[in-house]
Amino acid sequence: MARKPNAPPPALPSREAIRRFIRESPGRVGKREIAREFGLDASQRVELRDLLKDLAREGEVAPAGHRRFRAPGRLPEAMVVQVTGTDPDGDPIARPVEWEGDGPPPMILMRPEPRGVPALAPGERVLARLRQIVGNKYEGRTLRRLTDEPGRVLGVYQPTPQGGGRIVPTDRRSRAEWRVPPGEDGAAQPGEIVLATPLPSTGYGLKPARVVERLGNVGDARSVSLIVIHTHEIPNDFPAAALEQAEKARSVGADGRTDLRDVPLVTIDGEDARDFDDAVFAEPDGEGFRLLVAIADVAHYVWPGSPLDRAARLRGNSCYFPDRVVPMLPEALSNGWCSLRPNEDRGCLFVEMRIDAAGRKQSHRFGRGLMRSAARLTYTEVQEARDSGRDLGLPVPALYAAYRLLLAAREARGTLDLDLPERKVVLDDAGRVVSVTPRPRLDSHRLIEEFMVLANVAAAEELERLHQPCVYRVHAPPSEEKLEALRSFLRTLDISLPPGNQLHPRDLDRVLRQVGGSEQAALINEVMLRSQSQAAYATENIGHFGLALARYAHFTSPIRRYADLLVHRALVRGLRLGPGGLDDDEPAQLADTAEHITATERRAALAERDAIDRYLAAFMADKVGTVFAARISGVTRFGLFVTVADSGASGLVPVSTLPDDFWFHDEATQTLSGRRTRIEFRLAQEVDVMLSEASPVTGGLVFHVLQGAGPGAARERGRPRRR
Repeated sequence: MARKPNAPPPALPSREAIRRFIRESPGRVGKREIAREFGLDASQRVELRDLLKDLAREGEVAPAGHRRFRAPGRLPEAMVVQVTGTDPDGDPIARPVEWEGDGPPPMILMRPEPRGVPALAPGERVLARLRQIVGNKYEGRTLRRLTDEPGRVLGVYQPTPQGGGRIVPTDRRSRAEWRVPPGEDGAAQPGEIVLATPLPSTGYGLKPARVVERLGNVGDARSVSLIVIHTHEIPNDFPAAALEQAEKARSVGADGRTDLRDVPLVTIDGEDARDFDDAVFAEPDGEGFRLLVAIADVAHYVWPGSPLDRAARLRGNSCYFPDRVVPMLPEALSNGWCSLRPNEDRGCLFVEMRIDAAGRKQSHRFGRGLMRSAARLTYTEVQEARDSGRDLGLPVPALYAAYRLLLAAREARGTLDLDLPERKVVLDDAGRVVSVTPRPRLDSHRLIEEFMVLANVAAAEELERLHQPCVYRVHAPPSEEKLEALRSFLRTLDISLPPGNQLHPRDLDRVLRQVGGSEQAALINEVMLRSQSQAAYATENIGHFGLALARYAHFTSPIRRYADLLVHRALVRGLRLGPGGLDDDEPAQLADTAEHITATERRAALAERDAIDRYLAAFMADKVGTVFAARISGVTRFGLFVTVADSGASGLVPVSTLPDDFWFHDEATQTLSGRRTRIEFRLAQEVDVMLSEASPVTGGLVFHVLQGAGPGAARERGRPRRR
């Protein structure tokens, strides 16, 4: 309706009214649609624009193209998606390539490809038109394939009597087998792990595929990490040019370097470490200490734009599995010239720091040096020497004395120190799991961590002083939504947090200390972890919330992290320490590189967890029917995730196996409650479970919760029992 002449314009709609209108609109919304809906005129467009900018900045609406918006969490009408698996009918399931919302990304059920076109396979990216079906589910239709090559299917080949065969995917997200037509098996043998590419589909039923590569027998225990490497698309082979460049590497000279060979620097690592990229030294300095942290000079060997550099950037970081390492750099460097082996001259970048009696850093100085490690020590060896008072003839007492000051400074700063158990999978020579043991948390581990944290802080400060670009390690505070969910959960346990949304890490750590040693400790540590945002690399500094640091950069592991190599190059350029610094083109690319290496880091973490899950599934395969003491590690509407106390193996308890009831999932309290039985399962609750299924191929474990046997009964008996 037109407004009467000289009538005052209507008031701007409220923030809630705009949010509701955008949420209920089927597509993207701009100022024109909002103005038309609320009868606004041209004189109010500036106010409306500012209001929309505020809403977008605060995350209450999401930008969706030029001056257009959509509800936060809702996907646009078209976007790039990646296929992650298949449904039971063989149709592809995808996820958004970019997802910044809270919670899991939406599920996209892709429509089948037209007849005669190869089916989409896991790993492929397409531009898809999306239509919201219900809640967090969308239907997708391929507009354009974006991957240069067809997707790959990784699975176990089994021949069929009528010729050809089937491929059973190794990825739990792929719920349908693939059909191998006669003549397309690539001479694969029964039980072999194969890679296959989809063939044009000719109708309904299982999708056809052609075997293109044979990777070994699924019965080989070492095939586990091979499956994971291919599943997560981790680059495993170096280009010939990169290998050739690494093989030509030679030792560094002393020219232009500070000679540190008389300083008794030592490396302290795990017993199974193969490369040593950091060394430490400490000596008293007045009421404080003088510290030296020396790091392998990877920048001397890996220059910007070189074949080695391109290969290292592509990987982003090294990946560690129980039976192998997929290194960021070829072995000639990672285990050779860039490894600080004892009694061998090595080039290094070093930082000399002085701390006062309160553990606060008073000064730092960076340089390029030549060092000779006095000893290769292990965490266990150093800890035993410290506990027994045994003199190793090395500066271990000074290292521990300096560590105590650094620890006091950390506690005064107030950091978040989550107590999360880690497991170590031990394999025999044949690659079979022989034990799964808790990874110890020694003071010697913490000592090295504190030295490295201080060096990383110094690196960030130095790059800012030099006005050099810096790739920061950033960790954002918990989002408002996650913080409110954490408050709601803690209130159920009569635990409160200070008011307001600007909490300090010490506020969260105070809760952990309050419940330390109690039955609630594991539960609260788990929920606290889930409330945290993920750390990332970025060129814009927002600080590191968990460490309570205003600036922080990774400097100490350039052999295995590309971020550290970039920091080294920036220091070399800023301090004019010689060749190998950032070149003129790199600063403009750092933001993209930071985003890339954040993604490769998360890919590696997923792959490493996936490998351990599969090894544990193989370890548990002969224990079907055994009862274990376990703890609930996840609560969802479709069931419970449980973690076995002894081994750390995790699996699913499907809701269908629980007593017949209507089960209500309360996300705030992390509980699953039966309306009729009044049974309640909660996060971190101790339960007895029986293993009902174990699939080493996919790493999947399925358990049943035992009713009638009290929680923890299996633990009280001292060992698992078989039914």
